[in-house]
Amino acid sequence: MMGWTSWSASDLGRGIGRGEIDPEALAQVFLDAIAAHPDRDRIYARVTPERALAEARAAGLRAKVGRRLSLLDGVPVSWKDLFDTAGVATEAGSALLKGRVPERDADVLRTASAMGLVCLGKTHMSELAFSGLGLNPVTASAPCVNDPEAVSGGSSSGAAASVAFGLAAAAVGSDTGGSVRIPAGWNDLVGLKTTSGLLSLSGVVPLAAKFDTVGPLTRTVEDSAQMLAALLGIGAMDTGGVPDLRGRRFGALQTIVMEDLREGPAAAYEGALERLRAAGAVIEPVEAPEIVGPMGDAPVLYTAEAWGTWRDVIEAHPERMFAPIRERFEGGRAFSGADYVAAWQRLDAARAVWAGHMAGYDAVLCPTAPNLPPKVDRLMEQGEYYVTENLLTLRNTRVGNLMGGAAMTLPTGVPSCGLQLLGQVGGEAQLLRLALSVEAALR
Repeated sequence: MMGWTSWSASDLGRGIGRGEIDPEALAQVFLDAIAAHPDRDRIYARVTPERALAEARAAGLRAKVGRRLSLLDGVPVSWKDLFDTAGVATEAGSALLKGRVPERDADVLRTASAMGLVCLGKTHMSELAFSGLGLNPVTASAPCVNDPEAVSGGSSSGAAASVAFGLAAAAVGSDTGGSVRIPAGWNDLVGLKTTSGLLSLSGVVPLAAKFDTVGPLTRTVEDSAQMLAALLGIGAMDTGGVPDLRGRRFGALQTIVMEDLREGPAAAYEGALERLRAAGAVIEPVEAPEIVGPMGDAPVLYTAEAWGTWRDVIEAHPERMFAPIRERFEGGRAFSGADYVAAWQRLDAARAVWAGHMAGYDAVLCPTAPNLPPKVDRLMEQGEYYVTENLLTLRNTRVGNLMGGAAMTLPTGVPSCGLQLLGQVGGEAQLLRLALSVEAALR
């Protein structure tokens, strides 16, 4: 049992398949680790030990008779607290939803459970998922694995912390503007943003449904691929053999994403590019002027939909919200329906240009975040700093959401500095295969 909490999810799954790991004992090891962790209440909103042990016992019985459902059958994972869980509160980090208990699991949770994943519980998050920082004084702010005084990134803050601190083998989060990739990047994990519509949002508390996506936070690219397979209801994804990077073409995005880089992320990014070149990759600087308009339109594209979704609930009890989050929602009041429609028309046009422009590259690269995790105390004391740091944090990842394709962050080896890979719409399988090679080059 020693060391199981630091193993990759895939290695745990293989250990179960070989009969070397009993799933119930594995689940208990993780439950004990959660109970003993000093920051457990900042990471987990609710733990579900009865469900976890029952699911693990069933996984153990299947393993004994050779009827495993997937590579990850019996592996314990955490779920962000916006995925509905039958009979267990799902509050999306907000007092507005306090006591909300769904009657059924979210579709993706049901699918993952049908593939044998073991649900450890629900993790803390930014309020209603509308922040990239992970600061949440209403419920809890999960710590960053590299700096206990800093935020962990959001909005899937507890999801990242649960994996980084060894309290889950993998986690499931959501990404609307960077909410999987930012906390993954700041906690030295792999984070995958899936293409919009690939995974069901039924039973997922919405922020801006036209941008909301579901994605895993994991220790390795292989784990990311196997988690995606489980979320899709596929037993396993082929990750055998690491493709060669020689001759692979990458575009190093210059437009917007390289502005105002802090020293640490800038150095980590250049170091990552050097290692990819050393492995044989071809990297070319690329401008993408088509993203400038949509990046400027982001306030109307995001806040108009978010305000339209939550206006009545927020106006009924505005005092229950953390003021900077509430004010961000209220920014949606400034836009008309005509503003929103026109912004989407411009975005659709830009997406078409981007797809053609980037078709010649295996992936487009940029730093995951321009900055490092800010200190909690400073965010709480300086209102304007919170706003500017939040917007800067989400700037680079937002490119992936606006352009609509699959996107990933991988650790660079420098603490809290990730490398972002932007892929094509529906290009998860290709991006994951490529990421295996990038991961190997960055080690």
